[in-house]
Amino acid sequence: MKFETSEALFLESQNYFPGGVNSPVRAFGSVGGAPVFIKRASGSRIFDEDGNEYIDFVNSWGPSILGHGYQPVIDAVREACLDGLSFGAPTKKELILGQLIRECIPSMEMMRMVSSGTEAVMSAIRAARGFTGRDKIVKFKGCYHGHSDGLLVKAGSGALTGSSPDSAGVPTSYTEHTLLASYNGEASVKDLFEQFPESIAAIVVEPVAANMGLVPPSLGFLEFLREITTKYGALLIFDEVITGFRMGIGGAQKYYNVIPDITTLGKIAGGGMPMGVYGGRREIMETVSPVGKVYQAGTLSGNPIATAAGIATIKALMEQPEIYTGLEKKAGKLVSSLKEALPDTQVNQAGSLLSVFFQTAPVVDFETALTSDTNKYAKYFHYLLDRGIYTAPSQFEILFLSAAHTDEDIETTCSIIKEAARHL
Repeated sequence: MKFETSEALFLESQNYFPGGVNSPVRAFGSVGGAPVFIKRASGSRIFDEDGNEYIDFVNSWGPSILGHGYQPVIDAVREACLDGLSFGAPTKKELILGQLIRECIPSMEMMRMVSSGTEAVMSAIRAARGFTGRDKIVKFKGCYHGHSDGLLVKAGSGALTGSSPDSAGVPTSYTEHTLLASYNGEASVKDLFEQFPESIAAIVVEPVAANMGLVPPSLGFLEFLREITTKYGALLIFDEVITGFRMGIGGAQKYYNVIPDITTLGKIAGGGMPMGVYGGRREIMETVSPVGKVYQAGTLSGNPIATAAGIATIKALMEQPEIYTGLEKKAGKLVSSLKEALPDTQVNQAGSLLSVFFQTAPVVDFETALTSDTNKYAKYFHYLLDRGIYTAPSQFEILFLSAAHTDEDIETTCSIIKEAARHL
């Protein structure tokens, strides 16, 4: 493939945007080379500015579960645009989307729409603190919950009782109440609650960790989190920005049958448009303004274009439950092919989400994920990219399938993976 146009656009973009991009992973920093600039997408395919065509396994980092340009979603967006792009006032579409979300995820008795997953998690934590009257939160090393100041902590730190900022520009005081535990490590969580029994407002967790590569919860881990938060009067927050409507129509909480106090959702709730939602038990959410004293607001919250796309997407998923069965079947075929072609790697799967780690030891937490051979992953990534397979440009991101991927797409990808194995 030739990438001259993308390379030129990337060079020029560096004059306008830090690193030439508007989100860091897009810069291909961990795999090398210049990023491809996407021009359009359709179904399972994306097309770059040089005219190259790819089978897409990024899918806008998850929300394009129905495939790109799914016609009912496009029609809903087009119709909504004709009525106006933003009002900063309540709309019927907000109510309809809220009703659909609660039907699918009953634990979200009340909710508030925002404009991103970062905003949803930030607001959920504020609500948890306001409801409990406590300051500290527990997060897990390797779990990403957006770029709000209090959650940007050094995930590689071995300290369990405190955190230092993981980004310049974040005062240490912003993270002093953020406690770090090990994902799938029950003992580390117990230690924190024994040390701060009446100070922890909430645990925030990705029920399936998907930002250190894919790391599923170990057997009983989510149940343990539910039990220990209940025991100590803390709240359990499931960050389902990735897993919501992706692991199934009821998210990871239905998939694993563990119900949190608060849930956060991301772009998929808006059909791929800028959208976030946080919600939970009524008594918790009624602490949020204008009913309660926990302040949160946003002019674009519940934007009519995003809600129109979300309604169309969720209705399609509700009406076609076979989509999820098909996604898991396709994921299983890819996993089998990866394990056969790359026997010295680890392949983790949860539903239609999966990751390949270039290492021999099982990946069960952040520390084991970090032992992966990122140089080998970079070679693997570019081999696939050069042959029309677009995957995550980072060892620590994951692969997303869509309903638009055909059996032929999967067969083609499996064949190229086998070729790649001979060149690594």
